[in-house]
Amino acid sequence: MKWLIASDIHGSAKWCREVLAAWERDGASRLLLLGDLLYHGPRNDLPEEYAPKEVARMLNERREGILCVRGNCEAEVDQMMLEFPVMADYALLADGERLIFSTHGHIFNQDRLPPLRKGDTLLLGHTHVPVCLEREGIRIVNPGSAAIPKAGSRHSCMTLEDGRFRWHDLCSGAEYQL
Repeated sequence: MKWLIASDIHGSAKWCREVLAAWERDGASRLLLLGDLLYHGPRNDLPEEYAPKEVARMLNERREGILCVRGNCEAEVDQMMLEFPVMADYALLADGERLIFSTHGHIFNQDRLPPLRKGDTLLLGHTHVPVCLEREGIRIVNPGSAAIPKAGSRHSCMTLEDGRFRWHDLCSGAEYQL
């Protein structure tokens, strides 16, 4: 199965549309969202085309293909707006004998690893910066932010297919590797 993975939309209708377009373009079966869907958060400036109600509408239209974990900006009111679960702190995906621990990154992250085995993957968002590294035999990957990239990174998402992560620039659609 091919997954499109995105994080940190932060209520931007523009970047939500770009994520949904990438989902279609890349032919992914499912969309995994790593949190911070509707609210921009007090540390961030308002993203381009900030329209949380519009983002909720667009995502609700595709709810049957979405898996989501809770970000640090999600609240009960967000769950009231969204027609798919958003309040779980993590989701586990099987990749053969390996485990992919999907979370936002504000609880478990590269400095505070969840209980994983060597060869497993920690998949997270939160930092708004794409990452691909290994720590203690655990692969750590981050798609970056769809709406508010930081540290000079791109508006991005990524795909997961056959155990391989590929990053995608949401502006150009071009694939890139870290």
